[in-house]
Amino acid sequence: MSTDRADLEAALASAATDRGESVAEISRRGPLLLLLVRHAGCTFCREALADLARARAGGGAAAGMPVVVVQMGTPEEGRSLLDRYGLQDAAVVSDPQRRLYAALDLGRGSLWQLFGPRVWWRGLLATLRGHLVGRLVGDGFQMPGAFIIEDGRVVRAFRHRDAADRPDLEGLCRLPAAAES
Repeated sequence: MSTDRADLEAALASAATDRGESVAEISRRGPLLLLLVRHAGCTFCREALADLARARAGGGAAAGMPVVVVQMGTPEEGRSLLDRYGLQDAAVVSDPQRRLYAALDLGRGSLWQLFGPRVWWRGLLATLRGHLVGRLVGDGFQMPGAFIIEDGRVVRAFRHRDAADRPDLEGLCRLPAAAES
């Protein structure tokens, strides 16, 4: 998969956050974490948001980086979801047409990627940790991903192999020393 630069730039420029800025504008100020979730009711996406909240509270690289969460619900649904996880400082983008997902090469998952044995096992573990399944809003087959975006380009990427993948968000936010200066 290769991200087309023009498509990505257009998608980032047209992706307005709930704060009135485009993702492209935010990325021009420095690196940002762009987290694309499957849907608000996804057990693993809820787990990822809890992981993000912990990483930001931990004072590491994720704490100092702006965060934009992309979801397919309304802006109000997205804000409510982030607030539930204590992510009031994160911006949210409503992308029901999945333009950012497509521009970042996040396709629709296969049955194996969404319902395979590993997914069931990890789903059980996530549920036991309190990340229950909620209402489906958007395309339940959409695959998620996490990206570091800077100046309108992808600096680092994590594309899920299956719905149960769990990105190391703190590690993803840790940029090489040359990029930090």
